[in-house]
Amino acid sequence: MSVGTVRLWDPVIRIGHWSLVAAFVGDYFLNEAGDGWHRWLGYYAVAVVLVRLAWGFVGPRPARWADFWPTPSRLIAHGRALLRGGHMHRLGHSPLGALVMILMLALMLGLGVSGFLMEEVDYFWGEDLPRDIHVLMADSLLALAGLHVLAALVESVRMKENLPWSMVTGRRKPLRD
Repeated sequence: MSVGTVRLWDPVIRIGHWSLVAAFVGDYFLNEAGDGWHRWLGYYAVAVVLVRLAWGFVGPRPARWADFWPTPSRLIAHGRALLRGGHMHRLGHSPLGALVMILMLALMLGLGVSGFLMEEVDYFWGEDLPRDIHVLMADSLLALAGLHVLAALVESVRMKENLPWSMVTGRRKPLRD
């Protein structure tokens, strides 16, 4: 245990996070679209997303949807804090970070569904629409993942704390007033 830190991200969250990173990077950059590895990594990613969805109801407090769901009031408060150059004082996801995380999970699930439809429903009898949707979702997920990484790095500098490292260790500095 690191001195001066608190437990934040449990193993299910951390393993799920890095599993989705590996599956997406593998399928987007390393595997040929439609080959065996591409399909199996996609199915694996869908399983990880489904576990994460369930964990949001039964997992520890920082993993629960109710703890960080980006309600309009939370998003407005976060936006105001950012406009003033301040911080959103939360141990877990900020409202904007939660919104991006939810969008990334939805896109990952959508990739799995559209990929399944392309492979198992015979490309909708020759229609390119499922493939086009699949490609658009993959590109959108890449853009959101880049935004996520950039935001984590910027916030790490602003807060003087290595936020990406907390997704490795599960620990983070406690909140200070």
